[in-house]
Amino acid sequence: MASPSPHTVQHRDAAELAAGYTRGVRLFDWFSITSWSLAMAAVAWRLAPALWESPWVALAAVVAGYLAADFISGFVHWLADSWGSVDMPVIGKALLRPFREHHVDAKAITRHDFVETNGNNCFISLAPAVACLLLPLDGAGWLFATVSLASLVVWIFLTNQFHKWSHEDAPPRAIDLLQRAHLILPRGHHDLHHRAPYNRTYCITAGWMNYPLDAVRFFPALERVVTALTGMLPRQDDIGVLAARMVAEAQAREATQAAAAQVSEVH
Repeated sequence: MASPSPHTVQHRDAAELAAGYTRGVRLFDWFSITSWSLAMAAVAWRLAPALWESPWVALAAVVAGYLAADFISGFVHWLADSWGSVDMPVIGKALLRPFREHHVDAKAITRHDFVETNGNNCFISLAPAVACLLLPLDGAGWLFATVSLASLVVWIFLTNQFHKWSHEDAPPRAIDLLQRAHLILPRGHHDLHHRAPYNRTYCITAGWMNYPLDAVRFFPALERVVTALTGMLPRQDDIGVLAARMVAEAQAREATQAAAAQVSEVH
């Protein structure tokens, strides 16, 4: 798909976006991290005996949570990149602003400290963390479900940190080894996302799910559904209305051509 030219893309001002990290947002991040940490400490205390008794169930659940986290990281990333505006009350500055800033200045995340990097993900993960305290542990099925959810919560918490390291020029040696093994998001893998129109390779925990999702054009298909139902254009707050319209029209043409090609193959 042809990308909009740099002259067509109209980002918001980088300095304005950076200034949106206010004292109130900082306090929100601290609250989220503290609440998440307390909840997960209680989850660990609750699950420890069951994990010791059923290690293979636990291992399978950890892997399932890892894969689910990679998909969810992409889905949430797509939502926050594509819809809404930084001018929206509360969630605009607290949740959407970092995504807009990241497209204007991809290296900004490397200058964020632990609190600014991870506060959002802790907030998003609070509800499922609490759910891990409420789900039963009776039987292998429930144990698998509860540990999978707990694993998902942990990996989602780590996702922004993995994302940050993927943009660093010289991450710590141990992190570099994990990136080379593609156990966490590698440097370079995510670069395609930072080319206009910023609509690919959304998954940022490990990036494994990008391969099947991009191959079937999963997110462009979702965008066409949302646009058909609401009339909204994806990413118009990020790249401007003109560029967003160009991308939507190009994606619609590609979908039509792909459908026509499939029909001709059948006949």
